[in-house]
Amino acid sequence: MQEKNSAFPAGFLWGASTSAYQCEGAAGEDGKKASQQDIEAAAYAERTGFADAQTASDHYHRFREDIALFKDLGLTSYRFSIAWSRIFPDGTGEVNQKGVDFYNELIDCCIENDLEPIVTLYHYDLPMALVDKYDGWINRQVVADFENYARFVISGFKERVKYWLTINEQSIIVQFWTRKNIIREELQDNDQLRFQINHHMNMAHAIACNLVHELVPGGKVGPALGYAPIYAASSKPEDALAALNAHDLKNAYYLDVYMKGFYNKAAMTYLEQNGLAPVIEPGDMELIASGKSDYIAINYYNSEAAEYCPPDQPRSFAGFNMSGKKGEMSGYETQPGFYRICRNPELETTDWDWAIDPIGMEYLLRDLYSRYNVPLMITENGLGSVDVLTEDHQIHDTARIDYMKTHLQAIKRAVDLGVEVIGYNPWSAIDLLSTSNGYHKRYGLIYVDRTDTELKDLARYPKDSYYWYQNVIASNGTALSD
Repeated sequence: MQEKNSAFPAGFLWGASTSAYQCEGAAGEDGKKASQQDIEAAAYAERTGFADAQTASDHYHRFREDIALFKDLGLTSYRFSIAWSRIFPDGTGEVNQKGVDFYNELIDCCIENDLEPIVTLYHYDLPMALVDKYDGWINRQVVADFENYARFVISGFKERVKYWLTINEQSIIVQFWTRKNIIREELQDNDQLRFQINHHMNMAHAIACNLVHELVPGGKVGPALGYAPIYAASSKPEDALAALNAHDLKNAYYLDVYMKGFYNKAAMTYLEQNGLAPVIEPGDMELIASGKSDYIAINYYNSEAAEYCPPDQPRSFAGFNMSGKKGEMSGYETQPGFYRICRNPELETTDWDWAIDPIGMEYLLRDLYSRYNVPLMITENGLGSVDVLTEDHQIHDTARIDYMKTHLQAIKRAVDLGVEVIGYNPWSAIDLLSTSNGYHKRYGLIYVDRTDTELKDLARYPKDSYYWYQNVIASNGTALSD
């Protein structure tokens, strides 16, 4: 548990992250058509009063200003996503050159400012045209359309982008499938479709891996998985088994496919026994096995605990906290006869009921490196909070600094024990649209002056965490021991 007073490895990527629909805005400008997240965010805003994605943080018009701030911060990488419907407004067919031009300019600006661009091909925002046409990821046709999109994007940016991420957080998409997808109401009770969507995404992931290896000189590609290590809720053997079951279904079910080319056996058996398993057609698994990931990117916010669940309990998937008041989590996942996720009484939580567990960062890095023996990259990690802009434009986010410091110290402990970690890209570079909590819940190192109901001037103000992280980067991590 002791940190060594030493620097992070040479060439370590010190970065930060965003996603297209959460920060770009310009949702209907310059030829772009709606994504399913544009439509979902608008409907959610109507129900809740949170912001929609039409303007978001206006990164589309202000990316040069933002990247200048990233440069001053000392970042050496910037993880962002490409909006499929900005490139192919209808999902397929005619290319929108203005969208291509935007990403060319964004990538060039990164390189001019010594930022390694880390590009995510898909971050929830499927073109709405494909949802209207054939129900999006539910339909196998999406795999071919994704291949067309991915081939175009990878071919276009291959000389300037080394690091690629395929699909963001498939495990989270399964858990929150009606928030991360537009699903017709008559299909929403069919939980098997959650895992069918995931199977199609696994095929798309493999295709993207193969395209990067085919097209990009020296290219590296991997998944970006939302990951929570799972502990037993007690020392009871049945809780230990529940934690193993939960790990198999919530974590290994995704990672084994990425890294081994096949589904975790215990998890798939449980899905088959409960009528939840995806339909797998001839050739699917051969395609999936062909896609080799060079590294694993992890989005880590919290750990979870699991306890025994009797087989007569009703099935449920993860809930969430809309209010930012502790204790108002809408529910926890229950898989009858397999496991039930529960609150870990040993850990403090954020105001949104997510366990704060920096030791979990070290745990997962060591565990995953032992299991899969490939480099790891952190592509999301951060603290959502209600940040207050003072009259003199200061934001004193001490809790975020504490969160980042303890998690970076945990990364360093894992590195000191031999784990190969190639970068840290916290969520988020700037304040952006939270899928569940709008601008009420902020993650950014840089404050964006707007609220859910008022755009204001969208001015940028570095937070105290920005200046703290700046010092950490300048020291290549040695300042963490101060």
